Amino acid sequence: MGLVVRRPDRLYAGYAFDLDGTVYLGEILLPGAERTVASLRAAGRPIVFLSNNPLRSREEYAAKLTRLGIPAEPGDVINSSYVLVRHLSATAPGARLFVIGEDSVRSELESAGFVLTDSPREVEIVVACFDRTFDYRKLQVAFDAIRSGARFVATNRDAYCPTPEGGLPDCGAVIAAVEAATGHPVEEVVGKPSPIMGRVLAERLGLRPDGCLIAGDRLETDIAMGRASGMATALVLTGVTTAGAAMTADPQPDFILERLDQLLQD
Repeated sequence: MGLVVRRPDRLYAGYAFDLDGTVYLGEILLPGAERTVASLRAAGRPIVFLSNNPLRSREEYAAKLTRLGIPAEPGDVINSSYVLVRHLSATAPGARLFVIGEDSVRSELESAGFVLTDSPREVEIVVACFDRTFDYRKLQVAFDAIRSGARFVATNRDAYCPTPEGGLPDCGAVIAAVEAATGHPVEEVVGKPSPIMGRVLAERLGLRPDGCLIAGDRLETDIAMGRASGMATALVLTGVTTAGAAMTADPQPDFILERLDQLLQD
């Protein structure tokens, strides 16, 4: 028999589910994900999907979930680029940005009225994202801009994004390179486990946090944000965290599950 620890004995008022490594891996739904979402929705429980990955827009995430068998609307999804745009629109509207990121997040920022520039002396904020096109030129521009006084923010600290093949270096690797070169630590990270994303999640669920549960595959993002937000936490062993790491984690998640549908009642 596999490992199942502290399986919940009740349903919660609302749920937040990580995507990569929790609901799906690549283009394949993970075991129990479709059943879990359908059952909770049938029971009238609101569900929000969370992702630190800015490579897709909320519309694209919703379309992917629907294609894989979990009907979703853009409003059901909160990802780091959406939170980034909201946060910068409130704190630095119209700022000049140098974005280490791919076309999806760049387009979202431009549509929100931000000016994107590669000229270091014009840059007010360097934004680091998951970027599969990251190269020395981008590192140099970020280096020059930050040394000229630009702020440094990022979407997320994930070291890698899980894939069926193993994983892809994520924004944490980009942050590390920029910090090592400049000696300047990243000032704000908007994705999980940031309270910035936590506030957006609470707004979307519209429920008391202590009546909700967040499920994900990462201790340092999903579980950490749940604890900081006052939500119950469920670690699912379908992504990056091993059973051994789960059992020795301090603090412990409330629940440790082999698959997502172990949230449901028999």
